[in-house]
Amino acid sequence: MEKIKICIVEDYFLLRSAYKNSLNKIKDFEITGDFETAEECLEMMESNPADIILMDLGLPCPYMNGLEATKILSEKYPSAKVIILTSHETEHEFLACAASGASAYVLKDSGDEILIHAIRAVNYGAVWFDPQFAKVAKSAFPKPISTDFENLYPTNEIQTVLTSRELETLKLVSEGKSNVEIAEIMMVSKNTAKAHVGNILSKLSVTDRVQAAVMAVKAHLF
Repeated sequence: MEKIKICIVEDYFLLRSAYKNSLNKIKDFEITGDFETAEECLEMMESNPADIILMDLGLPCPYMNGLEATKILSEKYPSAKVIILTSHETEHEFLACAASGASAYVLKDSGDEILIHAIRAVNYGAVWFDPQFAKVAKSAFPKPISTDFENLYPTNEIQTVLTSRELETLKLVSEGKSNVEIAEIMMVSKNTAKAHVGNILSKLSVTDRVQAAVMAVKAHLF
């Protein structure tokens, strides 16, 4: 039986130990690491990637918080699934986690049975959100402008021609970020950031960053 490799990120030692002890009893689970910080998890993922990362949302400063870590993990390790563990029950935090790549959002007081179910569900490609957020997730879907299958939603030309990474770059360009700053934020090389900007200018048929930013603002992209 191939086991599901699980990494735990939780700053509270007793709770982290409780998760580890509980999940280690499941025959098809394997705990590959348990860490106090997301930085330690990211370092481990480079040499020993996990299938599932249980991520505490409210990791303390000055360390990376769970939302930032989820975004990085989703971009660098798209095959890995992040399950948010939290006592935070605000709609904005839930939506931010879902938009940043989290596959599940589990409240810490849900109990072992719920967590085990969520792990197995996301491992097979599903998403799992605590039931109290079901209405929030449903309300986040954009409403179609018609019932015509060929014209359900308005198409924004910029979003059509640019990749997701180029759109992310364009947002940073619109904020006045330099190539060096963009590279640091997106965790890529300066040359890669420069290439993204060049592709944007070419695809949008503009000659400089200001014109690209103006187009983004007029299109209400960000």
